[in-house]
Amino acid sequence: MRAVWRAARAAVRRRRLQTLVIALVTLTSTAAMVVALGLVDAASAPFDKAFGKQRGPHVVAAFDRDTVSDAALARAARQPGVEAVAGPYAEVSVALPQNSMNFGLGSEITVVGRAGPDAPVDRLDVWAGRWPTRPGEIVLNRDSDWAADDLGKSLQVPSGPRLTIVGFAFDLSRTADAWVTPEQAAALGPKTTQLLFRFTDASSEDRLRSSLATVTEALPADALTASRSYLTLKDRVSSAARAYTPYLMAFGILGIAVAVLIIANVVSGAVISGLRHIGVLKSIGFTPGQVVAVYLTMISVPAVLGCALGTAVGNLLARPFFEFVFTGPDAGIFHDSVTVPAWVNVLALLGMPAVCVLAALAPALRAHRMSAARAISAGSAPRTGRALGVQRRLAGSRLPRAVSLGVGLPFARPGRSALTLAAVVLGAATVTFATGLATTMERFGTAGRDAYQVTVYASNFKDGREVLPSHDDRALHDLLAGLPGAREVTARADVDVRMAGSSHEVMLEGRRGDRPRLDTVLTEGRWTRASGEIVAGSAFLRQNGLRVGDHLRLERGDRSERVLVVGEAMESNSQLIIADWATLRALAPGEDPIAYHVRLRDGADPDAYARAARAADPGVSPTPTGSNSVTQTIIGSATALTLMLTLVAALGVFKTVVLNTHDRRRDLGMLKSIGMTPAQVTAMTVTSMAVLGALGSLLGVPLGIAGHELVVPRMADAVDITLPGYMTDVWQAPALAGLALAGVVIAVLGALVPARRAGRLTVAEVLRNE
Repeated sequence: MRAVWRAARAAVRRRRLQTLVIALVTLTSTAAMVVALGLVDAASAPFDKAFGKQRGPHVVAAFDRDTVSDAALARAARQPGVEAVAGPYAEVSVALPQNSMNFGLGSEITVVGRAGPDAPVDRLDVWAGRWPTRPGEIVLNRDSDWAADDLGKSLQVPSGPRLTIVGFAFDLSRTADAWVTPEQAAALGPKTTQLLFRFTDASSEDRLRSSLATVTEALPADALTASRSYLTLKDRVSSAARAYTPYLMAFGILGIAVAVLIIANVVSGAVISGLRHIGVLKSIGFTPGQVVAVYLTMISVPAVLGCALGTAVGNLLARPFFEFVFTGPDAGIFHDSVTVPAWVNVLALLGMPAVCVLAALAPALRAHRMSAARAISAGSAPRTGRALGVQRRLAGSRLPRAVSLGVGLPFARPGRSALTLAAVVLGAATVTFATGLATTMERFGTAGRDAYQVTVYASNFKDGREVLPSHDDRALHDLLAGLPGAREVTARADVDVRMAGSSHEVMLEGRRGDRPRLDTVLTEGRWTRASGEIVAGSAFLRQNGLRVGDHLRLERGDRSERVLVVGEAMESNSQLIIADWATLRALAPGEDPIAYHVRLRDGADPDAYARAARAADPGVSPTPTGSNSVTQTIIGSATALTLMLTLVAALGVFKTVVLNTHDRRRDLGMLKSIGMTPAQVTAMTVTSMAVLGALGSLLGVPLGIAGHELVVPRMADAVDITLPGYMTDVWQAPALAGLALAGVVIAVLGALVPARRAGRLTVAEVLRNE
């Protein structure tokens, strides 16, 4: 074994370029594989990971305190099928004054009394401050993006105590808006008791209902007042992440396929190119088994090193990349739970070296069976006849001789060329898919973005107090319209209403002014023309089984209005419907606008207008319209993934050209000796890969288009929206003409450096082994 190790170590040191390329390809491919598999794992169940980490409740149940005692609830919870239970906790609804909006709270919140954040069910993450330990203290349910400098501020409960904010905790399951000590909860006069259940079988809504019915069977009939399963929460919270899942899965699969193909190509080619060395080893007494061991060791050393470094790099890249991908109001909860799992690292550290060894094993075993003389002969030049027939036919064409020779070169090593072609095909498919995805998302993100440039909210907060505008509604509307740069002003108000015959929550948005459509993108029907007509979002229509042309009745208090759905909008908010001002006022006569959307004249500065509006009335809060963060996230992440996979594919081409040049050193010397110039050698070598690039584009572009047609509709369906045709119809002739060059560009970029190096070789250098 010492002789095997010394021979392998010497080969590694002598073949520095080969060693470097194998290490670099395995490093890049492993890093891409770690990120790809991490994305597949993260996209598959982000909610489940976060929910499992917090031991979230499968069912949150509320019971009437006057009907059932805590002791009876504790006994009822000890039923078969209950995995764990937390509570009973006192639960109370608390009304808050208007300035509580400064803390992101509504006018009424749910407060629960708990002794601590840890429990068998629903473990709370106290990320700022501490847990309340005495009456008069409160912890708010907020994620880690909330400002911690609000600690120490207080909330005044009307006709009740002043509660000091001592901490911020995060609860994915939203079991409460805030928590206090059990003593403080009792002092607030609770009428409800909360129990949190985890069941052994939580696979479906029906199973959860059955398990809850078993628990409540021995309780009074009216003891259970409300219940909510985690499946409803999962559907709502993970909707943003579900939009990412299809395209992340696509990139993950492409990344794994490209990595395996490139490694198999590079490693097997390295063994084949060393056949002459194998013959020399046999001639000095190495046994066939020792020869195989030398080559497997020679390949394994840089491969294992590259895989180890690639795994580390992949983990370093994955964490910020996941934070970049999973952004938005809902996806922020996944930052701590979405990481590269251990099985991905184990697979990368063990699986990728195994791929390298398997790729090297077949050609090494072939060398195992060769005699020393045959191995030396096979190593000095490739077999005759593989490309000669093609090159003879091409020689009779009008192509330049360097080009005709280059076109025939891929046929000299058909197996190696096939693996390289497959990698180029996947690279071209990746570029095509990413281009179509970016175009669709760019059109989605810019749809209606020119409708207004500034949103002026009809309230402001200073020093923890709400400041209202000094102008009334109409006066404020006229004031904003009269400021320099203003072109159009549209007022907007939102009210909660009910839909007759349904428990589905509905938010009615009324608009008044110059551009009532605002940024709404219609996918079907038309815009409202009269009172009693509404435009509903795609998600609202799908979840309520409605369509354009249907009537429904909206109710608010003792008022009701029958409305007609005249249009469907591209909107993922399942509660939103849009109407004119008259329809909103028919249900809410006293409702005033909460915001004014201002469209500016061409060339006007949104920041300057915002400053002017703030100076004109300190009670308003102007905000220039920002970019679409979801669109930027998807385009940015798709670009990063595309560049990574393109780099891996180009490295595969690079190594193929290096191997081909090594195999044909004798031929290159003969061609140079009869007058072929360095430029012609470079052209011949680049042409050989450009042929594979052209074929790669021919096969890869349709594959990428098919991927776009498969993935984009699923992304839209994940968030219950319908995309208009112009957003998905992105394959026009200019775009396809540019994409046709994708494979050629990948191949030429990978081939250019080794081709120029081959062109600079002297005749004496390439023939010195003769």
